[in-house]
Parts: sequence; C-alpha cells; structure tokens
Amino acid sequence: MTSSTTPGGLARFNALAEHAALAALHEACASRAWAERLLAARPYATADDLYTASDAAMAELTDADLAEAMAGHPPIGRPKPGDPTSSREQRGMAGASEELKEEMLELNLAYQEKFGHVFLICATGRTGEQMRDAVKERIGNSSEQEREIVRVELGKINRIRLRNLVQEEEA
Repeated sequence: MTSSTTPGGLARFNALAEHAALAALHEACASRAWAERLLAARPYATADDLYTASDAAMAELTDADLAEAMAGHPPIGRPKPGDPTSSREQRGMAGASEELKEEMLELNLAYQEKFGHVFLICATGRTGEQMRDAVKERIGNSSEQEREIVRVELGKINRIRLRNLVQEEEA
C-alpha cells in the first residue's frame, strides 16, 4: 500500500520523527525493547500490521523487558493521578464500594509480595468485582504461569492503546 491509501492516523504515525514516534510508543508501553521493535518496523500499511508487530514484539520480551513494561502500570484501583488513560482503563473501579477498594488494595499488596510486581490485567471493560475475582484466582499461580498471563494481558493493553493512538492521530 502507498501512504495515500494508508489510513490517515496511521500515516501520520508512520511519518512521525523517530523521537516522537518512540515517545508515542513508550506512552503505550513502558518497555523500551517493545517500542524499539515497533519503531524499527515502520512504516505500517495497516493498523492490523501494527497490532501484529506489537504481538510479535510482546512475545519476544525478556523477563527484564516485561518488568520494565509492568513498572509503567499503577495498581488496580489506584490510577496514576492526572493520567486520563490510566483512569479510563480502570473505570470499573471508579464506582466500586469502599469495601471493594480496600479488598483490592489488600489483594494487590499480597499479589505484589508474592510475584514482585503489580497485578496486571487488561482492565478496560471490566468491573471492580471482575478484577477482584481475577486477582484472587491468579494469586494461586506459579511465577511462570503468571508471567505468561501478564504477557497476554500486556498485549491486550498495548493493542487498545495503539488503536487509541492511531485514532487520536486522526483527530
């Protein structure tokens, strides 16, 4: 495809200067290795090509890369202050009862103590109760099981954020 047939937002992303594109990708995922892989594969003919590249890059991340990516995510129930993306993604906790918020805080702490990182889930579209149930279920996993679940959840989050990036670019 030529740039004239590439969707507008994607074409603008493809045309960004390297430092600007890297910054935009880093906003989507805190893993530098992931962002650099996506940057190196530009230009993308379609958004699906971008998402496929994201999935491939996610599959190649080392444990250290995953840790870097997870460090960019706040605990469920405590979105980053002033971060509209974090607040939007965790909307399901916004209307949760104080009891549920307290339970999530305790579960987040127990999870973090066991695994050494925040509980990570693609929170978009999930209720507070669904997130609570997920952490309760996943806290029984082995570290290896949990690392692969986190990789899948990060992949889902990255796809949503990339879609938003391309859509925002079209504005």
